[in-house]
Amino acid sequence: MQPMSTVSSRSVSGVSEGERGPDDFNPQEAESAERRVYAPPPGCVRYRLEVQWDGGGFVGWQSQPGQRSVQDTLQAALPGNVQAARPVAAGRTDAGVHAEAMTLHWDIPQTLRLPPERLQLALNGRLPPDLVVLSLSVAPPGFHARYRCTGRAYVYRVLNTPQRRPLWQGRALHVSSALDTAAMQAAALQLVGDHDFAAFATREERQTRRTLHTLEVRRAGDVLELHIAGESFLRQMVRCLVGTLLAVGRGEWTAQDVARILASADRTQAGPNVPPHGLYFAGASYPMFTPIELPETGV
Repeated sequence: MQPMSTVSSRSVSGVSEGERGPDDFNPQEAESAERRVYAPPPGCVRYRLEVQWDGGGFVGWQSQPGQRSVQDTLQAALPGNVQAARPVAAGRTDAGVHAEAMTLHWDIPQTLRLPPERLQLALNGRLPPDLVVLSLSVAPPGFHARYRCTGRAYVYRVLNTPQRRPLWQGRALHVSSALDTAAMQAAALQLVGDHDFAAFATREERQTRRTLHTLEVRRAGDVLELHIAGESFLRQMVRCLVGTLLAVGRGEWTAQDVARILASADRTQAGPNVPPHGLYFAGASYPMFTPIELPETGV
C-alpha cells in the first residue's frame, strides 16, 4: 500500500497487539505463564506457522461443530492421515475477520517425516484459496503461540468515498460521509493507556481492565486505517472502539465525550460495533523469540 500520513497516539510502553477473543489470556495469567515450560507432547515436533486468510468464508478461528472454521480447515489439510492436536493461535478471530499474519504453533507427530519446507508446500497444496501458510519452521524451545505472545495488533480499514467501490467489497467498511481524522485521533488519545474498558466490551466480560498501547488513525487517499495494539483485548472491544471513533469523525461526539464514555464503564454509552469485514489481525509479538520475516501484505 502507498505511504500514509499519520497522526499517532502512542503510550511510552509501546508493544504491538490486537483484539481479544476468549482464546487470549488475561493479564492475571501472564506471571504464571512466564514460569511454565512449554514443550510438545512426546513423539511430536512443535512448528511455528504464520497464516493468512480471508475471513469472509469462515465462522472464525476456533473449531465449531458443523461450521467452517480456520482451525478445522488447517487440520483437514494435514497430509498423510496423521492424527495431530489442533493448532493453537496467538488469538481468536470472530466470523468475517481477516488475518494478514496470524501466528500459530502446531504439535505434529514425528511420524509425518516431512521437513518444514515440504510440509508448508503440502499444506498449501491442500488448503482452499482463502487460506495460506506464509511461513513454517520448527519452533524454538519454549515457544507457545498464545502464552508467549506479548502483543497483538489489529487494523480496521474504512473506505471513505461518496460511492461504494466493488473491488473493496468484503475488505473494508464503506462510509460515504466525510470523516474528521484529526478529531478521531484526538479522541483516540483519550483511550491509550491502562483503563477499565467496560464501556467497549460485551457485558459478560468480568475483568475489563486492559492496557491499550497504540491507537493510530492513518489516511491514504480514500482509505482510512485504524491501528490498534495492546497485550490482550476484551471480546469485540476493537470493533466498538472503531465504531465510537467513527462517530467522532462524523461530528457526533468530541474527544471529551469519549473520555466521558470511557469513565462511565457503561456499554450503552459507546458507539455500535462496526462490521467484522473491515477488521484484520495484523500480527503478534514475541520479543523472546527471533521474529519471522514475512512478505509485505495489504490490500
